[in-house]
Amino acid sequence: MDQPVVIPLTAPRLNQINSGQGIDAVANGACLAGVDAGVIGRVDSQWLETIADGLSEHGWITLDVQERLGRPLMAALASEVALLDRSDAMKSAGIGRGSDLMRDRSVRRDKIAWLQGITAPQAALFEFFEEIRSGLNRRLFLGLKRFESHYATYQPGDFYKKHVDSFHGRASRVVSLVLYLNDGWRAEDGGELRVFNRESDSEICGLVRPEAGRLALFLSEEIPHEVLPANRTRYSLACWFRQDEVPLPL
Repeated sequence: MDQPVVIPLTAPRLNQINSGQGIDAVANGACLAGVDAGVIGRVDSQWLETIADGLSEHGWITLDVQERLGRPLMAALASEVALLDRSDAMKSAGIGRGSDLMRDRSVRRDKIAWLQGITAPQAALFEFFEEIRSGLNRRLFLGLKRFESHYATYQPGDFYKKHVDSFHGRASRVVSLVLYLNDGWRAEDGGELRVFNRESDSEICGLVRPEAGRLALFLSEEIPHEVLPANRTRYSLACWFRQDEVPLPL
């Protein structure tokens, strides 16, 4: 099986940030109780067929993966992002990449930290992503060569206005994935992912509550979406499956 190329965690880098015990706990694996990477990522053929059918027919799909990934891994990922957030290790997210990067708080207000796979929960999750990448290639012939991933934090009032994850013809981000890490999320907490029809971007076709274990996948170029303002701190993890081979500067 070919190996994906993953953009490294350049900002922040877990073992280089001097921000107290919280960041050290992430780097040293203090969030790993009960995580067994050998049983993570139970990806079977029928489940992959469901995802492929959803992407083909509607351009997006949402599923619950709490039991598939396992509660220990979900708890470990939630602990990592919470520690990063409390340690001020997460940085304001921007729009674009490299020299084109802009930070416009009228468009998005989340903070992010790129994953490198250097902790046990991240490594286990990357195995899961690799199964999805290769499975979608076999079923939809998408030519996905790698993936990249980051944590995201939305504080109360934060949002991300309607957008698509990739421009047509770029052959970069092809499939987007979002995994939510919030236990006990209620309807009044807000922060939903609002998904729009790819045939008419004024028509809402889905609303995904960011509760722990909820997964959303959609075609990066085709599905407009937005993050509604949250009323409590909201944690998630995003991944993009890409056709290009060489990572671009962050």
